[in-house]
Amino acid sequence: MVSTRTKKDVPIWQPLKVIARSFSPYWIACIPLAAIITIVWNKAVVAESVELITAEGNSEAIAQLQGTLNAIWVLIAAILVIFMNAGFGMLETGFCRQKNAVNILSKNLIVFALATLAYWAIGYSLMFGGPENPFIGFGGWFLSGEPATYGLDPFPAGLPISVAFLFQAAFAGTAATIVSGAVAERIKFTDFIIFSLLLVGISYPITGHWVWTGNGWLGSIGFSDFAGSTVVHSVGGWAALMGAAILGPRMGKYVEGRPQAIPGHNMSIATLGCLILWIGWFGFNPGSQLAADEAVPYIAVTTNLAAAAGGVAATFVAWFKDGKPDLSMIINGILAGLVGITAGCDGVSYFGAVIIGAVAGVIVVYSVSMIDSLLKIDDPVGAVSVHLVNGIWGTLAVGLFNTESGLFYGGGFAQLGSQIVGIVAIGAFTAIFSGIVWTVLKSTMGIRVSPEEELEGLDVGEHGMEAYAGFLKETDTFSGSGSSTADEDVTTGAGI
Repeated sequence: MVSTRTKKDVPIWQPLKVIARSFSPYWIACIPLAAIITIVWNKAVVAESVELITAEGNSEAIAQLQGTLNAIWVLIAAILVIFMNAGFGMLETGFCRQKNAVNILSKNLIVFALATLAYWAIGYSLMFGGPENPFIGFGGWFLSGEPATYGLDPFPAGLPISVAFLFQAAFAGTAATIVSGAVAERIKFTDFIIFSLLLVGISYPITGHWVWTGNGWLGSIGFSDFAGSTVVHSVGGWAALMGAAILGPRMGKYVEGRPQAIPGHNMSIATLGCLILWIGWFGFNPGSQLAADEAVPYIAVTTNLAAAAGGVAATFVAWFKDGKPDLSMIINGILAGLVGITAGCDGVSYFGAVIIGAVAGVIVVYSVSMIDSLLKIDDPVGAVSVHLVNGIWGTLAVGLFNTESGLFYGGGFAQLGSQIVGIVAIGAFTAIFSGIVWTVLKSTMGIRVSPEEELEGLDVGEHGMEAYAGFLKETDTFSGSGSSTADEDVTTGAGI
Protein backbone atom coordinates (compact mmCIF):
# COMPACT_ATOMS: atom_id res chain seq x y z
CA MET A 1 0.00 0.00 0.00
CA VAL A 2 1.41 3.39 -1.02
CA SER A 3 1.57 6.01 1.74
CA THR A 4 -0.28 9.22 1.02
CA ARG A 5 1.36 11.24 3.80
CA THR A 6 2.97 14.49 2.72
CA LYS A 7 5.62 16.70 4.34
CA LYS A 8 2.82 18.74 5.84
CA ASP A 9 1.73 15.66 7.83
CA VAL A 10 5.10 15.32 9.61
CA PRO A 11 4.73 16.63 13.21
CA ILE A 12 6.62 19.82 13.82
CA TRP A 13 8.50 18.29 16.75
CA GLN A 14 9.79 15.34 14.70
CA PRO A 15 13.15 17.01 13.81
CA LEU A 16 13.62 17.84 17.49
CA LYS A 17 13.24 14.18 18.39
CA VAL A 18 15.93 13.25 15.90
CA ILE A 19 18.29 15.86 17.36
CA ALA A 20 17.48 14.79 20.92
CA ARG A 21 18.37 11.16 20.18
CA SER A 22 21.78 12.33 18.98
CA PHE A 23 22.75 13.88 22.34
CA SER A 24 22.86 12.60 25.86
CA PRO A 25 20.57 14.11 28.53
CA TYR A 26 23.59 15.93 29.99
CA TRP A 27 24.22 17.74 26.74
CA ILE A 28 20.56 18.67 26.43
CA ALA A 29 20.57 20.05 29.98
CA CYS A 30 23.49 22.31 29.08
CA ILE A 31 21.46 24.22 26.51
CA PRO A 32 19.27 26.25 28.90
CA LEU A 33 22.23 26.58 31.28
CA ALA A 34 24.37 28.11 28.48
CA ALA A 35 21.56 30.50 27.61
CA ILE A 36 21.27 31.65 31.24
CA ILE A 37 25.04 32.17 31.51
CA THR A 38 25.11 34.19 28.26
CA ILE A 39 22.29 36.49 29.42
CA VAL A 40 23.79 37.06 32.85
CA TRP A 41 27.28 37.65 31.42
CA ASN A 42 25.96 40.17 28.90
CA LYS A 43 24.16 42.13 31.61
CA ALA A 44 27.31 42.15 33.73
CA VAL A 45 29.44 43.47 30.88
CA VAL A 46 26.92 46.20 30.05
CA ALA A 47 26.71 47.22 33.70
CA GLU A 48 30.49 47.27 34.00
CA SER A 49 30.80 49.40 30.83
CA VAL A 50 28.28 51.90 32.17
CA GLU A 51 30.12 52.01 35.48
CA LEU A 52 33.44 52.53 33.66
CA ILE A 53 32.09 55.43 31.66
CA THR A 54 30.35 57.15 34.57
CA ALA A 55 32.86 56.59 37.33
CA GLU A 56 35.07 59.58 38.03
CA GLY A 57 37.97 57.33 38.85
CA ASN A 58 38.06 56.01 35.29
CA SER A 59 38.21 59.39 33.52
CA GLU A 60 41.90 58.85 33.00
CA ALA A 61 41.27 55.58 31.17
CA ILE A 62 38.69 57.25 28.97
CA ALA A 63 41.10 60.09 28.15
CA GLN A 64 43.79 57.52 27.34
CA LEU A 65 41.42 55.75 24.95
CA GLN A 66 40.40 58.99 23.22
CA GLY A 67 44.00 60.09 22.93
CA THR A 68 44.96 56.78 21.37
CA LEU A 69 42.10 57.01 18.87
CA ASN A 70 43.16 60.55 17.96
CA ALA A 71 46.75 59.48 17.41
CA ILE A 72 45.78 56.48 15.28
CA TRP A 73 43.43 58.54 13.11
CA VAL A 74 45.98 61.31 12.50
CA LEU A 75 48.60 58.66 11.70
CA ILE A 76 46.27 57.13 9.09
CA ALA A 77 45.55 60.61 7.70
CA ALA A 78 49.29 61.29 7.44
CA ILE A 79 49.76 58.10 5.44
CA LEU A 80 46.97 59.17 3.07
CA VAL A 81 48.64 62.54 2.55
CA ILE A 82 52.00 60.88 1.95
CA PHE A 83 50.33 58.64 -0.64
CA MET A 84 49.33 61.82 -2.50
CA ASN A 85 52.94 61.95 -3.70
CA ALA A 86 52.06 59.02 -5.96
CA GLY A 87 49.16 61.06 -7.31
CA PHE A 88 51.33 64.08 -8.02
CA GLY A 89 53.89 61.87 -9.74
CA MET A 90 51.33 60.17 -11.98
CA LEU A 91 49.51 63.40 -12.79
CA GLU A 92 52.59 65.40 -13.72
CA THR A 93 54.14 62.56 -15.71
CA GLY A 94 50.98 62.00 -17.72
CA PHE A 95 50.61 65.71 -18.49
CA CYS A 96 54.19 65.94 -19.79
CA ARG A 97 56.04 64.25 -22.66
CA GLN A 98 57.40 60.74 -22.48
CA LYS A 99 61.03 61.84 -22.88
CA ASN A 100 60.80 63.56 -19.46
CA ALA A 101 58.90 60.90 -17.54
CA VAL A 102 61.86 59.56 -15.54
CA ASN A 103 62.88 63.10 -14.56
CA ILE A 104 59.42 63.99 -13.28
CA LEU A 105 59.04 60.72 -11.38
CA SER A 106 62.49 61.18 -9.86
CA LYS A 107 61.68 64.70 -8.68
CA ASN A 108 58.41 63.67 -7.10
CA LEU A 109 60.02 60.75 -5.32
CA ILE A 110 63.12 62.49 -4.01
CA VAL A 111 61.34 65.69 -3.02
CA PHE A 112 59.38 63.99 -0.24
CA ALA A 113 62.50 62.30 1.07
CA LEU A 114 64.34 65.62 1.10
CA ALA A 115 61.35 67.45 2.58
CA THR A 116 61.11 64.95 5.42
CA LEU A 117 64.76 65.40 6.39
CA ALA A 118 64.73 69.21 6.04
CA TYR A 119 61.50 69.48 8.01
CA TRP A 120 62.83 67.14 10.70
CA ALA A 121 66.09 69.07 11.07
CA ILE A 122 64.83 72.66 11.15
CA GLY A 123 61.46 73.11 9.45
CA TYR A 124 59.24 71.71 12.20
CA SER A 125 61.07 73.79 14.81
CA LEU A 126 60.74 76.99 12.75
CA MET A 127 57.04 76.29 12.28
CA PHE A 128 55.92 75.03 15.69
CA GLY A 129 58.87 75.55 18.05
CA GLY A 130 58.51 78.52 20.40
CA PRO A 131 54.74 78.95 19.90
CA GLU A 132 54.75 82.13 21.99
CA ASN A 133 56.63 84.01 19.23
CA PRO A 134 54.16 85.55 16.73
CA PHE A 135 56.55 85.61 13.76
CA ILE A 136 58.92 82.63 13.80
CA GLY A 137 59.42 79.43 15.76
CA PHE A 138 62.66 78.45 17.42
CA GLY A 139 63.97 75.53 19.44
CA GLY A 140 63.53 71.79 19.59
CA TRP A 141 65.75 71.12 16.58
CA PHE A 142 65.85 67.61 15.15
CA LEU A 143 62.60 66.81 16.98
CA SER A 144 64.40 66.87 20.33
CA GLY A 145 62.00 69.07 22.30
CA GLU A 146 59.27 68.31 24.80
CA PRO A 147 55.58 68.59 23.76
CA ALA A 148 55.33 72.14 25.12
CA THR A 149 58.22 73.18 22.87
CA TYR A 150 55.96 72.61 19.86
CA GLY A 151 52.76 73.88 21.44
CA LEU A 152 51.46 70.35 22.15
CA ASP A 153 49.75 69.13 25.28
CA PRO A 154 51.26 65.97 26.78
CA PHE A 155 49.69 62.74 25.55
CA PRO A 156 46.85 61.76 25.83
CA ALA A 157 45.47 65.32 25.95
CA GLY A 158 47.57 66.15 22.88
CA LEU A 159 49.05 64.21 20.01
CA PRO A 160 52.41 62.48 20.43
CA ILE A 161 55.22 64.55 18.95
CA SER A 162 55.99 61.79 16.45
CA VAL A 163 52.44 61.75 15.03
CA ALA A 164 52.16 65.54 14.89
CA PHE A 165 55.49 65.76 13.08
CA LEU A 166 54.67 63.06 10.52
CA PHE A 167 51.36 64.69 9.63
CA GLN A 168 52.94 68.12 9.22
CA ALA A 169 55.89 66.71 7.26
CA ALA A 170 53.43 65.26 4.75
CA PHE A 171 51.98 68.75 4.29
CA ALA A 172 55.42 70.29 3.88
CA GLY A 173 56.28 67.77 1.17
CA THR A 174 53.07 68.66 -0.67
CA ALA A 175 54.06 72.33 -0.87
CA ALA A 176 57.38 71.40 -2.50
CA THR A 177 55.81 68.89 -4.89
CA ILE A 178 53.48 71.55 -6.32
CA VAL A 179 56.49 73.37 -7.72
CA SER A 180 57.66 70.33 -9.68
CA GLY A 181 54.89 70.43 -12.28
CA ALA A 182 55.20 74.11 -13.12
CA VAL A 183 58.94 73.90 -13.87
CA ALA A 184 58.78 70.50 -15.55
CA GLU A 185 60.66 69.52 -18.72
CA ARG A 186 63.43 72.14 -18.56
CA ILE A 187 64.83 72.57 -15.04
CA LYS A 188 68.07 71.07 -13.77
CA PHE A 189 67.57 68.32 -11.24
CA THR A 190 70.18 69.74 -8.84
CA ASP A 191 68.65 73.21 -8.75
CA PHE A 192 65.19 71.81 -8.09
CA ILE A 193 66.56 69.85 -5.13
CA ILE A 194 68.25 72.93 -3.66
CA PHE A 195 65.13 75.06 -4.03
CA SER A 196 62.93 72.37 -2.47
CA LEU A 197 65.20 72.14 0.57
CA LEU A 198 65.08 75.90 1.12
CA LEU A 199 61.32 76.11 0.58
CA VAL A 200 60.50 73.31 3.03
CA GLY A 201 63.24 74.11 5.52
CA ILE A 202 62.76 77.88 5.76
CA SER A 203 60.01 79.63 3.78
CA TYR A 204 57.07 77.28 4.28
CA PRO A 205 57.61 76.87 8.07
CA ILE A 206 57.84 80.62 8.69
CA THR A 207 54.53 81.48 7.01
CA GLY A 208 52.93 78.38 8.50
CA HIS A 209 53.97 79.60 11.96
CA TRP A 210 52.00 82.79 11.37
CA VAL A 211 48.78 80.79 11.03
CA TRP A 212 48.92 77.40 12.74
CA THR A 213 50.46 78.21 16.12
CA GLY A 214 48.66 79.60 19.12
CA ASN A 215 50.18 83.07 18.94
CA GLY A 216 50.95 83.40 15.22
CA TRP A 217 50.25 86.95 14.17
CA LEU A 218 47.86 86.04 11.36
CA GLY A 219 45.95 83.61 13.52
CA SER A 220 45.69 86.29 16.19
CA ILE A 221 43.92 88.70 13.84
CA GLY A 222 41.37 86.05 12.88
CA PHE A 223 42.85 84.64 9.68
CA SER A 224 41.45 81.14 9.14
CA ASP A 225 42.92 78.42 6.96
CA PHE A 226 41.79 75.08 8.35
CA ALA A 227 43.81 72.69 6.18
CA GLY A 228 46.01 74.90 4.03
CA SER A 229 44.48 76.52 0.95
CA THR A 230 47.00 79.30 1.52
CA VAL A 231 49.47 77.82 4.01
CA VAL A 232 50.20 74.83 1.75
CA HIS A 233 48.71 75.29 -1.72
CA SER A 234 49.17 79.00 -2.32
CA VAL A 235 52.70 78.82 -0.93
CA GLY A 236 53.51 76.05 -3.38
CA GLY A 237 51.71 77.98 -6.10
CA TRP A 238 53.66 81.22 -5.50
CA ALA A 239 56.94 79.31 -5.54
CA ALA A 240 55.86 77.57 -8.75
CA LEU A 241 54.82 80.84 -10.42
CA MET A 242 58.14 82.52 -9.67
CA GLY A 243 60.08 79.48 -10.80
CA ALA A 244 58.21 79.12 -14.10
CA ALA A 245 58.50 82.85 -14.83
CA ILE A 246 62.25 83.05 -14.12
CA LEU A 247 62.96 79.73 -15.83
CA GLY A 248 61.17 80.68 -19.05
CA PRO A 249 58.93 78.59 -21.34
CA ARG A 250 59.80 75.28 -22.93
CA MET A 251 61.27 75.28 -26.42
CA GLY A 252 58.46 75.43 -28.95
CA LYS A 253 55.83 76.60 -26.51
CA TYR A 254 55.53 80.06 -28.06
CA VAL A 255 55.89 80.65 -31.77
CA GLU A 256 55.72 84.31 -32.80
CA GLY A 257 54.18 85.07 -29.42
CA ARG A 258 51.36 82.54 -29.77
CA PRO A 259 51.12 79.58 -27.36
CA GLN A 260 51.36 76.15 -28.94
CA ALA A 261 49.81 73.01 -27.52
CA ILE A 262 52.32 70.48 -26.16
CA PRO A 263 50.11 67.51 -25.26
CA GLY A 264 50.92 65.14 -22.46
CA HIS A 265 51.88 61.60 -23.38
CA ASN A 266 49.68 59.52 -21.09
CA MET A 267 46.28 60.71 -19.95
CA SER A 268 45.57 57.34 -18.36
CA ILE A 269 48.15 57.76 -15.62
CA ALA A 270 47.22 61.44 -15.30
CA THR A 271 43.65 60.34 -14.52
CA LEU A 272 44.95 57.75 -12.07
CA GLY A 273 46.99 60.48 -10.40
CA CYS A 274 43.88 62.63 -10.04
CA LEU A 275 41.96 59.81 -8.37
CA ILE A 276 44.84 59.10 -5.98
CA LEU A 277 44.94 62.78 -5.03
CA TRP A 278 41.17 62.81 -4.53
CA ILE A 279 41.43 59.88 -2.13
CA GLY A 280 44.46 61.35 -0.39
CA TRP A 281 42.54 64.55 0.29
CA PHE A 282 40.40 62.61 2.77
CA GLY A 283 43.53 62.53 4.90
CA PHE A 284 44.47 66.11 4.08
CA ASN A 285 41.24 67.80 5.18
CA PRO A 286 39.57 65.49 7.74
CA GLY A 287 42.98 64.72 9.24
CA SER A 288 43.47 68.42 9.96
CA GLN A 289 40.82 68.10 12.65
CA LEU A 290 43.66 66.40 14.59
CA ALA A 291 41.13 64.32 16.49
CA ALA A 292 38.80 61.39 15.93
CA ASP A 293 35.46 63.07 16.51
CA GLU A 294 32.13 63.80 14.85
CA ALA A 295 33.58 66.62 12.73
CA VAL A 296 35.72 64.21 10.67
CA PRO A 297 32.92 62.70 8.51
CA TYR A 298 31.35 66.15 8.04
CA ILE A 299 34.63 67.51 6.71
CA ALA A 300 34.97 64.48 4.43
CA VAL A 301 31.55 65.19 2.89
CA THR A 302 32.21 68.90 2.26
CA THR A 303 35.55 67.91 0.68
CA ASN A 304 33.93 65.37 -1.62
CA LEU A 305 31.09 67.68 -2.63
CA ALA A 306 33.50 70.45 -3.61
CA ALA A 307 35.66 68.07 -5.65
CA ALA A 308 32.64 66.74 -7.51
CA ALA A 309 31.25 70.22 -8.18
CA GLY A 310 34.65 71.42 -9.41
CA GLY A 311 34.99 68.54 -11.86
CA VAL A 312 31.47 68.98 -13.25
CA ALA A 313 31.76 72.76 -13.56
CA ALA A 314 35.13 72.59 -15.31
CA THR A 315 33.82 69.96 -17.72
CA PHE A 316 30.91 72.05 -18.94
CA VAL A 317 32.80 75.35 -18.97
CA ALA A 318 35.62 73.83 -21.05
CA TRP A 319 33.02 72.19 -23.29
CA PHE A 320 31.32 75.53 -23.84
CA LYS A 321 34.60 77.43 -24.25
CA ASP A 322 36.50 75.04 -26.52
CA GLY A 323 33.75 72.92 -28.03
CA LYS A 324 34.96 69.65 -26.46
CA PRO A 325 34.92 68.16 -22.96
CA ASP A 326 38.64 68.27 -22.17
CA LEU A 327 39.89 65.48 -19.87
CA SER A 328 42.75 67.63 -18.60
CA MET A 329 40.22 70.25 -17.51
CA ILE A 330 38.05 67.63 -15.80
CA ILE A 331 41.12 66.57 -13.84
CA ASN A 332 42.15 70.10 -12.96
CA GLY A 333 38.56 71.01 -12.10
CA ILE A 334 38.40 68.24 -9.50
CA LEU A 335 41.72 69.31 -8.02
CA ALA A 336 40.66 72.97 -8.07
CA GLY A 337 37.54 72.08 -6.10
CA LEU A 338 39.65 70.21 -3.56
CA VAL A 339 42.07 73.11 -3.15
CA GLY A 340 39.20 75.58 -2.91
CA ILE A 341 37.42 73.76 -0.07
CA THR A 342 40.59 73.07 1.94
CA ALA A 343 40.58 76.35 3.89
CA GLY A 344 36.93 76.22 4.95
CA CYS A 345 35.95 72.54 4.88
CA ASP A 346 35.18 72.50 8.61
CA GLY A 347 32.91 75.54 8.72
CA VAL A 348 30.82 75.72 5.54
CA SER A 349 27.50 74.09 4.78
CA TYR A 350 27.11 71.32 2.23
CA PHE A 351 25.49 73.78 -0.15
CA GLY A 352 28.33 76.23 0.44
CA ALA A 353 30.86 73.49 -0.36
CA VAL A 354 29.17 72.83 -3.70
CA ILE A 355 29.27 76.53 -4.60
CA ILE A 356 32.94 76.85 -3.60
CA GLY A 357 33.86 73.80 -5.68
CA ALA A 358 31.83 74.89 -8.69
CA VAL A 359 33.36 78.37 -8.72
CA ALA A 360 36.82 76.79 -8.46
CA GLY A 361 36.03 74.62 -11.48
CA VAL A 362 35.09 77.68 -13.52
CA ILE A 363 38.11 79.66 -12.35
CA VAL A 364 40.64 76.98 -13.25
CA VAL A 365 39.54 76.77 -16.89
CA TYR A 366 39.96 80.49 -17.53
CA SER A 367 43.03 80.80 -15.32
CA VAL A 368 44.96 78.19 -17.33
CA SER A 369 44.12 80.07 -20.52
CA MET A 370 45.06 83.49 -19.12
CA ILE A 371 48.38 82.39 -17.62
CA ASP A 372 49.25 80.67 -20.88
CA SER A 373 48.14 83.39 -23.30
CA LEU A 374 48.31 86.69 -21.44
CA LEU A 375 51.11 86.21 -18.91
CA LYS A 376 52.98 83.83 -21.24
CA ILE A 377 54.13 81.71 -18.32
CA ASP A 378 54.57 78.09 -19.33
CA ASP A 379 53.00 75.82 -16.71
CA PRO A 380 52.82 72.30 -18.21
CA VAL A 381 50.39 70.87 -15.66
CA GLY A 382 48.35 73.92 -14.60
CA ALA A 383 49.85 73.92 -11.08
CA VAL A 384 49.64 77.69 -10.69
CA SER A 385 45.97 77.78 -11.66
CA VAL A 386 45.00 74.85 -9.45
CA HIS A 387 47.03 75.62 -6.35
CA LEU A 388 47.73 79.35 -6.31
CA VAL A 389 44.64 80.84 -7.94
CA ASN A 390 42.20 78.47 -6.29
CA GLY A 391 44.14 78.55 -3.04
CA ILE A 392 43.41 82.27 -2.99
CA TRP A 393 39.77 81.66 -3.89
CA GLY A 394 39.33 79.01 -1.20
CA THR A 395 40.83 81.29 1.45
CA LEU A 396 38.55 84.16 0.44
CA ALA A 397 35.57 81.77 0.47
CA VAL A 398 35.98 81.31 4.22
CA GLY A 399 35.12 84.99 4.66
CA LEU A 400 32.02 84.50 2.51
CA PHE A 401 30.62 81.06 3.31
CA ASN A 402 31.65 80.23 6.87
CA THR A 403 28.37 79.63 8.67
CA GLU A 404 29.46 81.57 11.76
CA SER A 405 31.66 84.41 10.51
CA GLY A 406 31.06 84.56 6.75
CA LEU A 407 29.68 87.63 5.03
CA PHE A 408 26.80 85.67 3.46
CA TYR A 409 25.75 84.41 6.89
CA GLY A 410 25.62 87.78 8.63
CA GLY A 411 29.19 87.78 9.89
CA GLY A 412 30.11 91.10 8.29
CA PHE A 413 33.42 91.94 6.63
CA ALA A 414 35.74 91.20 9.55
CA GLN A 415 36.54 87.62 8.54
CA LEU A 416 36.88 88.53 4.87
CA GLY A 417 39.26 91.34 5.77
CA SER A 418 41.45 88.99 7.81
CA GLN A 419 41.52 86.55 4.92
CA ILE A 420 42.72 89.24 2.51
CA VAL A 421 45.48 90.32 4.88
CA GLY A 422 46.68 86.71 5.21
CA ILE A 423 46.65 86.09 1.46
CA VAL A 424 48.66 89.23 0.75
CA ALA A 425 51.16 88.72 3.58
CA ILE A 426 51.93 85.06 2.85
CA GLY A 427 51.90 85.66 -0.90
CA ALA A 428 54.33 88.58 -0.69
CA PHE A 429 56.75 86.73 1.60
CA THR A 430 56.74 83.55 -0.49
CA ALA A 431 57.04 85.37 -3.82
CA ILE A 432 59.97 87.48 -2.60
CA PHE A 433 61.74 84.53 -1.00
CA SER A 434 61.22 82.31 -4.05
CA GLY A 435 62.22 85.05 -6.47
CA ILE A 436 65.48 85.63 -4.62
CA VAL A 437 66.35 81.94 -4.45
CA TRP A 438 65.49 81.25 -8.11
CA THR A 439 67.44 84.33 -9.24
CA VAL A 440 70.53 83.40 -7.22
CA LEU A 441 70.42 79.84 -8.55
CA LYS A 442 70.03 81.11 -12.11
CA SER A 443 72.94 83.52 -11.85
CA THR A 444 75.28 81.05 -10.17
CA MET A 445 74.51 77.46 -11.19
CA GLY A 446 72.12 78.06 -14.06
CA ILE A 447 68.69 76.55 -13.48
CA ARG A 448 67.92 75.45 -17.03
CA VAL A 449 69.25 72.47 -18.96
CA SER A 450 70.95 73.05 -22.31
CA PRO A 451 68.84 73.24 -25.50
CA GLU A 452 70.32 69.93 -26.61
CA GLU A 453 69.29 68.21 -23.38
CA GLU A 454 65.82 69.72 -23.53
CA LEU A 455 65.44 68.58 -27.12
CA GLU A 456 66.62 65.06 -26.38
CA GLY A 457 64.71 64.84 -23.12
CA LEU A 458 65.72 65.14 -19.48
CA ASP A 459 65.46 61.40 -18.98
CA VAL A 460 68.62 60.87 -21.02
CA GLY A 461 70.32 64.20 -20.30
CA GLU A 462 69.79 64.24 -16.51
CA HIS A 463 69.38 60.56 -15.64
CA GLY A 464 70.89 58.53 -18.46
CA MET A 465 67.82 56.33 -18.92
CA GLU A 466 64.43 56.23 -20.59
CA ALA A 467 61.00 55.52 -19.17
CA TYR A 468 59.91 53.60 -22.27
CA ALA A 469 63.04 51.81 -23.45
CA GLY A 470 62.49 49.97 -26.73
CA PHE A 471 59.91 52.36 -28.11
CA LEU A 472 60.71 54.64 -31.03
CA LYS A 473 60.33 58.34 -30.42
CA GLU A 474 59.94 61.19 -32.90
CA THR A 475 62.52 63.85 -32.06
CA ASP A 476 61.88 67.55 -32.20
CA THR A 477 62.80 69.65 -35.19
CA PHE A 478 63.60 73.32 -35.20
CA SER A 479 61.70 75.97 -37.07
CA GLY A 480 62.18 79.68 -37.21
CA SER A 481 64.99 81.33 -35.30
CA GLY A 482 66.00 78.92 -32.58
CA SER A 483 62.52 77.65 -31.75
CA SER A 484 61.37 74.09 -32.03
CA THR A 485 57.98 72.92 -33.11
CA ALA A 486 55.56 71.53 -30.58
CA ASP A 487 57.32 68.27 -29.98
CA GLU A 488 54.68 65.70 -29.17
CA ASP A 489 56.29 62.30 -28.74
CA VAL A 490 54.96 59.47 -30.83
CA THR A 491 55.34 55.89 -29.62
CA THR A 492 55.22 52.90 -31.89
CA GLY A 493 55.11 49.22 -31.31
CA ALA A 494 58.75 48.79 -32.31
CA GLY A 495 59.73 47.52 -28.90
CA ILE A 496 56.97 44.94 -28.59
